[in-house]
Amino acid sequence: MTAETVTKGGAHDVRKFRNALGCFTTGVAVVTTREGGKEPIGITVNSFSSVSLDPPLVLWCLDKGSDTLDVFSKATHFTVNVLREEHREMSSRLARKGGHSLEGIEVVEGESGIPALKEALAHFECEIDARHDAGDHVIMVGRVLKFDYVEDGRPLLYHRGGYNFLPPVG
Repeated sequence: MTAETVTKGGAHDVRKFRNALGCFTTGVAVVTTREGGKEPIGITVNSFSSVSLDPPLVLWCLDKGSDTLDVFSKATHFTVNVLREEHREMSSRLARKGGHSLEGIEVVEGESGIPALKEALAHFECEIDARHDAGDHVIMVGRVLKFDYVEDGRPLLYHRGGYNFLPPVG
């Protein structure tokens, strides 16, 4: 085991810190939104988490260096879409700078006008509840207005810097 200490001032080896965080397997989601009458966008995240059941709140984190920061800073709503294991290519495309168009991806329009990815395992349509400044990220908290999910399908996972999949059942 490799031990690292973060100094009181916060100094540490960023690469080693990322490697340590990568030991925690996460699901992969795409967060979608739309600014005014403009085309909708989506960004791949693995920082999605539940916050509260009552009221129903979720959060995700956006890097302050993201080319989508301006749009999400102005947005009043967003939808979190939990990806299936067959969505690896879509996830990679929407994770790249400048690659956030939903063109060619099947979507359904939510009640708030924010699209949801048609083939996702689950959707959480949210109204922005709070934004919190947190180091090099912004924490986006959403109040869930509507959600749905399917019973079948397997999630896309991320572990140690790469995509992973659950083993076959049975």
